Amino acid sequence: MKKWIAAMLAVAACVGCRREEIETTGPEAKAGEKITVCLLPKLKGIPYFTSCYAGAKEAADELGDIELIYDGPTEGSAEAQAAMIEKWTLQGVDVIAVSPNAPDVIAKSMQEALKAGINVITWDADSTVGSREFFVNQATAQAIGVGLVDAMVNDLGGAEKAQGDVAIISANTTAANQNAWIEHMTARLKEHPNLNLVTIKYPGEDQNNAFQDAQDLMKAYPNLKGIWGITSIAFPGAAEAVKQADKAGQVLVVGLATPNDMKLYVKAGVVPSVVLWNTQDLGYLTVHTARALAKGTLKSGATEIEAGRLGKKVIAGDNVLLGDIMVFKKENIDQFDF
Repeated sequence: MKKWIAAMLAVAACVGCRREEIETTGPEAKAGEKITVCLLPKLKGIPYFTSCYAGAKEAADELGDIELIYDGPTEGSAEAQAAMIEKWTLQGVDVIAVSPNAPDVIAKSMQEALKAGINVITWDADSTVGSREFFVNQATAQAIGVGLVDAMVNDLGGAEKAQGDVAIISANTTAANQNAWIEHMTARLKEHPNLNLVTIKYPGEDQNNAFQDAQDLMKAYPNLKGIWGITSIAFPGAAEAVKQADKAGQVLVVGLATPNDMKLYVKAGVVPSVVLWNTQDLGYLTVHTARALAKGTLKSGATEIEAGRLGKKVIAGDNVLLGDIMVFKKENIDQFDF
């Protein structure tokens, strides 16, 4: 762990610095020393991030030299995330791994941590240029956006039969990863002109708001055929609204969430497809990436990383890639427990 006084001085020196001036100057962790890794989710206490933490803890226990700290806001607050980053910076931890709620809000705190000699990475969602060293990317934005549209098209009977109004329920307008997915979704929808994207809703990280948005959509658009819930909060909220409206099979709900969160709706016929990645593997890979960075075995320009039971994972630029998306359906969803 870095010296507390050195961290304070470095933080003070960084106030007002620009992103392009950031350089990481921290010493590599010495052999035999414990490496303190702080894992910061967008929102603590929901199944998606809890399952990511389970994978992170697995990696930490397996490696043996990781002190893993898992903490985050309980209401999806970017300001709360920034405060935690600042606290960990003053404590002089080794690595801070962030899933940013609003990159523009927390980028300065991340830059200050970098200037203090702390390694900073992102996972699940990325931040602005110059505020982190690597991004542990669960799947490319294009793969996720295209996968979501293709799943809906297939569930509506294929390209020739897929027609009608569709809508997206996201989270916040500032969520960089969801905005990137939406960009690729809208591009893919141009290949399906009979599907009309009527609106995008932003209920925040609030399942009740997502539930209400889905109810409003069904009332406002009588030809509504499908809703995408593209967060693990929006997806079950939308599915519950369709279930309570007794419109299973009439309004399809497709989105991103853990299979355990959506099994009830899949078996009830409300949700035909759940699109995601292995969340435990994402947490697992994040800790391996954090350790390699702190140890100095992961450097800029690397093309792969050794990640325990996951084997070698490809690094594209500064993105450590977990792999492809997964699609869970009634036929296979019981095979997965996360």
